[in-house]
Amino acid sequence: QVQLVESGGGLVQAGGSLRLSCAASGRTFSSYAMGWYRQAPGKDREFVAAIRPSGSSTVYADSVKGRFTISRENAKNTVYLQMNSLKPEDTAVYYCAAGATQFYGGGWALRANYWGQGTQVTVSS
Repeated sequence: QVQLVESGGGLVQAGGSLRLSCAASGRTFSSYAMGWYRQAPGKDREFVAAIRPSGSSTVYADSVKGRFTISRENAKNTVYLQMNSLKPEDTAVYYCAAGATQFYGGGWALRANYWGQGTQVTVSS
């Protein structure tokens, strides 16, 4: 069982930056792939970024590539999402997720089993 608590959301102007943090409970944090998802009003939850347990590999949604960076500190049981060059369309509730690494073809994805409660990110134009 893993409990996840997000922080760092808020209101920012377009072009600005925010860093989200997700603190995880439990002793097995370093065995989980971690990720971030988001859900905008009236839309389905969508994948944003994920990182493998060791931090050796990351994957991103096309919409955030080059602007967002996911990282983790296993010693602190924490995963981060650095968001730069924010756009109004990035406005959403951002959720932290933990789970297994699922391999397919030439890549991998996060198969999320645990979710945080979410943190609101609002980008004004």
